[in-house]
Amino acid sequence: MAPSIPLLHLAIAFAFAFSVHCVVGRYTSIFNFGDSLSDTGNLYYTCSSPNPAHVCFLPYGETFFHRPTGRFSDGRVILDFIATSLGLPLVRPYRSVGLGGEGISAQDFGKGLNFAVGGATALDVSYFEERGIHNVPSHAVSLRIQLHWFNKTYSSVCASSPSSRCRDIFKNSLFMMGEIGGNDYNYFFFDNRNITELTSLVPLVVKQIGSVIMELIELGVDTIMVPGNLPIGCLPIYLQVYATSNRGQYDPQNGCLKWLNQFSKYHNEQLQQELKRIRALHPHVHLIYADYFNAVMHILNAPKNFGFTNLHQVCCVDENRSYYFPMPCGLPSTIVCDDPSKYVSWDGLHLTEAAYKLIATSLMQGSFMTPQFSILQQNSSTKLLQLQ
Repeated sequence: MAPSIPLLHLAIAFAFAFSVHCVVGRYTSIFNFGDSLSDTGNLYYTCSSPNPAHVCFLPYGETFFHRPTGRFSDGRVILDFIATSLGLPLVRPYRSVGLGGEGISAQDFGKGLNFAVGGATALDVSYFEERGIHNVPSHAVSLRIQLHWFNKTYSSVCASSPSSRCRDIFKNSLFMMGEIGGNDYNYFFFDNRNITELTSLVPLVVKQIGSVIMELIELGVDTIMVPGNLPIGCLPIYLQVYATSNRGQYDPQNGCLKWLNQFSKYHNEQLQQELKRIRALHPHVHLIYADYFNAVMHILNAPKNFGFTNLHQVCCVDENRSYYFPMPCGLPSTIVCDDPSKYVSWDGLHLTEAAYKLIATSLMQGSFMTPQFSILQQNSSTKLLQLQ
């Protein structure tokens, strides 16, 4: 019998009385916080350590960059496509600028930075240690540490430039808060903790995300996009770990484990309620929920419509065709599929560039944003900038 998750009796606010319309050029930069779903190279700057992460090696990055860049995919990730759609360059990882952000100029700061790190958690790492969770990698950083990096850089820049300059940067920047929180759950799930303990974790994760959002608002940030979590019941690594002979636990349309997806929905519902609370306190702030869950389900419910022939198969796997946590991709024993564009899953936990591109496109066209995030070209047409 599948574990149960408390039902929410509060309605989810999927529509609001305002919409966000942004002209290309309205945003001059992106600042991002998150984990491996949006890391564009911060973990890569630890590759010279004695035990480098798997993402330091090919085939990661093979499709677009033709080399590993620290992105947990065969190519670009959602953040890359969002930047492109806004007419902006790819967002630079924090650790690539100066000495980890030290001595950065106001001009460089104004171009935006990415503070996301693969393995990152919303909660402090000490939280997991205190509860006997020992599978958190040594390179993991918390959302609070990422905010500290941001504040350190912000303070350094703004101390040497007019305060109006920093206010202008914040007003003209898109801030992205994640996705974050997925690893908090991963570490508990893959330590075989029970669903009651996991469910009690959700309010703590959501509260931490909300707290950091509030601090950014106090600094003068005007627009924040907050992605929800992916449908973990559809990820091959979860399908392997929680495989069951009870066919009733699987969604007949897509083969996903229903109880695990219900957990993801619970997180996303709680997160949206937190965003609703913050909007009431700060109605002038553009706070946007990015529905990663349904953007992915849109693909999985009709994969052939998008050119995918491999739904739950993994492109980069161990030579015995298994995958586990952490992922084996990037090791000498891994085997890579011939055409990643036909696969949704890259390494069992992360998706392929082809899947990320579709998710980003559907988001930026407004299909899975609340409130709608419309991108207008400079000629005022309603077409999204071409994602190459």
